Amino acid sequence: MAAQKQAIYTHGSHESALRAHKWRTVDNSAAYLIPHLKPGLKVLDVGCGPGTITADFTNYVPGGHVTGIEYNAEILEQARAHAAEREATNVVFLQGDAHALPFPDATFDIVHAHQVLQHIGDPVLALREMRRVAKPGGIVASRESDRATFTWFPDSGLREWAELYDRVARGNGGEPDAGRRIKAWAREAGFDPARTTCSAATWCFSTPEERAWWGGLWADRIVKSDFAKGAAREGASAEDLERLSQAWRSWSQAEDGWFAMLHGEMICHA
Repeated sequence: MAAQKQAIYTHGSHESALRAHKWRTVDNSAAYLIPHLKPGLKVLDVGCGPGTITADFTNYVPGGHVTGIEYNAEILEQARAHAAEREATNVVFLQGDAHALPFPDATFDIVHAHQVLQHIGDPVLALREMRRVAKPGGIVASRESDRATFTWFPDSGLREWAELYDRVARGNGGEPDAGRRIKAWAREAGFDPARTTCSAATWCFSTPEERAWWGGLWADRIVKSDFAKGAAREGASAEDLERLSQAWRSWSQAEDGWFAMLHGEMICHA
């Protein structure tokens, strides 16, 4: 058997990355799944990070149970603290690998992953695992952004950032244009294309508050998170990173600033 391809998470666990992750909810990041969430269901959230989507799922499955699994044990402590703050009792967080989920076959009604497949070594293997732990008739759901579809105004130097981001993500073993590939990955993982439905949704940041938040976290992420290490590996200097960080701050301050990103979404029936 061929060795599993390894990948490094591009952003790491710096606060500037978690600032974005903690903003995510079912409504802004998994709305396509809401019609399938019912009382009493068992839900698995793969790559749950700080657990904001995971804990939010508990509101949609009263009488059910939600499990979050995350590779980074340190982040799990933040997820547990967030769930405790929300007084969510029907949720548990575990450490584990998406390539080898630590659950028996046919355990969950819904298996979900948000912006996970783009960062891991073998997204097809992960989808096979997600399919394995889903109950017959259950759902595997994935939502992935697609870097090549990101668009913005004014440029402010962000094109250079986008090109560097692609090199860093691919150098880490990921696929930044994952959104367009999830249907193909699912077919390769054994899902029936006739029982797979796809959609797309966007995030858009344009108000002064949105620009300050989105531009600020990226300005910090470029120079402070693990992205900086990957960028250095790709030949970017400290001066390059400072210039790109300032480009994000300039964009965030532009009165006409606008940034949008497309996500591919997929519902697979097991």
